[in-house]
Parts: sequence; structure tokens; C-alpha cells
Amino acid sequence: MTALTTEILALKAQRGAAILAHNYQRPEIQDVADVVADSLRMARRATELDAPLLVICGVHFMAETAAIANPDKRVLIPDPDAGCSLAATIQAADVRAWRATHPDGLVVAYVNCSAAVKAEADYCCTSGNAVAVVQALPPDVPVLFVPDFFLGSHVRRVTGRALDVWMGECHVHAALGPADVEAKRREHPDAEFLVHPECGCVTSTMYYAAADGDVATGRTHIVSTEEMTRRARTSPARRFVVATETGVLYRLRRENPDKEFYALAESAECRFMKQITLEKLRDSLRDLKHVVTVPPAVAGRARRAIDRMLAIG
Repeated sequence: MTALTTEILALKAQRGAAILAHNYQRPEIQDVADVVADSLRMARRATELDAPLLVICGVHFMAETAAIANPDKRVLIPDPDAGCSLAATIQAADVRAWRATHPDGLVVAYVNCSAAVKAEADYCCTSGNAVAVVQALPPDVPVLFVPDFFLGSHVRRVTGRALDVWMGECHVHAALGPADVEAKRREHPDAEFLVHPECGCVTSTMYYAAADGDVATGRTHIVSTEEMTRRARTSPARRFVVATETGVLYRLRRENPDKEFYALAESAECRFMKQITLEKLRDSLRDLKHVVTVPPAVAGRARRAIDRMLAIG
């Protein structure tokens, strides 16, 4: 343990804080966190933890979500400039424009969006429960899914439901493509593929490969990062190719030391997630800086959409 990590743990105890880190965070951040999880489990654990101070090691919308769901707690983010290319693709006015032409419609907002967009939505979802949320909606109303086109298309394919899907994308997942899949299939022919549903080109490639018999049944799983960790624990497979941001590999390897994990592409790194460092975490805890707040009027409306998501599961 380094002097810096020792200082962070001491500050955490002194402040009565809980540190929540997303699966894409740096290894050293994951090591000092109380919770390492995907965005859905982070949201749930933030409400369950008996801590007056929450430090969110992730991108800004995750800290906003924690602040909305925990109005009685102080929420910090070590770097307030840790943004999200996907969240930047949609604004609240875009949702209002759709509602103007679909007054009876429902809006499902993937949590990778701003609090202002969540406030315009009827339901939030994560990659882990997007299918369940859409399946829970009344069957005969128009639905807009925002902002990720690839996740929305995956949900449309699985549920068979007609959806209007916003044309947003994550720059990291969108960069992964068929050539990456073919290369890894040649290198690791016996591996299972764990694919995040934001990887639109990859999911399409794997669907076609399965239909053609090129991939054995049950060897491809299109799942959230939290579901990746569960599948890795329970699968009889010894090798896995992981199609998402590379940060999750650290957790997968740590929890499954007897198995092998390979990134679909080592270049799949989110620079925004990696803006969170130990030094910034220490400074945030020490100085109680970068408090995340959401205007009450926005927070109240966004909380409704988040609570509906959590109630579905």
C-alpha cells in the first residue's frame, strides 16, 4: 500500500465517506473503493450505504444520479470535467420536441445522460435492465429510447417492440467493429465473447456469425459489465474476449484468477473515466471539493424516472 492510498483510506474513515467506482475506473481507484460496479448497481448501492458522504469515481452523470437519488447526502466527484461523449449527444429540448409530436408517448432514458434529460423522461434504465424496463411498459404507446442508438437497437431486437431510437453513441464502443471480432476469433477460437450492448457493430457481427453457425451456441453474451462479472464466475469457459472499455478487465481478472480475459481491442479506453486519479480522489476527500448538486425542480422530476427504474429491477 502506498502513502497516497493510506492517506485516502484515512480521509475516507475521517469523513465517514463511501467511495463508489465504476467498472471502467483505473485499477488503483478500484482498489480503494467500497463498491466497484456498473451504473445500475452503483445507483442502488448509493441509496443503501449508511454514509453521509458519497464520492463517485466515474463520469459526471453518475455523480448527478447519486445526488438525485440521495438528496440527504453530500456527493463529490474527483474531477467535475469527467464528461461522457454519449451524454453529450442529447439535450432536454430534444426530448421535449419528440413529446410535442407524441403527446401520449413514453420516454426511456439510458442513465448515460444529463439530469436535465432524465427530468424529461418517464423511465430511466441501464444496460443491465433496459430490456426489463421496456417490457414493463404498456404495449400500445409510442416509446422513445435515448440516447444510445446501439443499446436501443439491441432492446428493440430482443423485445420485438417498435421503438423510436435516438442516434447517439459512445465513442469507445462505436469504435469496436467486425475486424476486431474476426481477429480475436482467430486468436482465441474456444473463448466466450462478453459483449456490451453499446457495441452495435460487434453485436450485429456476432448475431450474424451465430446464425451462420460460425459461433457455437451459448458462446456469445450481450450483457452489461455487471452481468459480465456474473457470467465469468459461473461459466465453464476458461477464456473470454471482452468487448467493452478495458477497465473492467482488472475486476474480471481479480475475481477469476484461474481464467483468462482478453480485450477485444486494447485501444478501447475512455479518457473521461481515466480522468479520475488517486491524487484527485485524495484532494476531493481532503478539501470536500467538487460537490455535485442538481436544481431541486430538475432533481424531483429526474428522481421519478430513476425510482421507476429501480422499482422494475
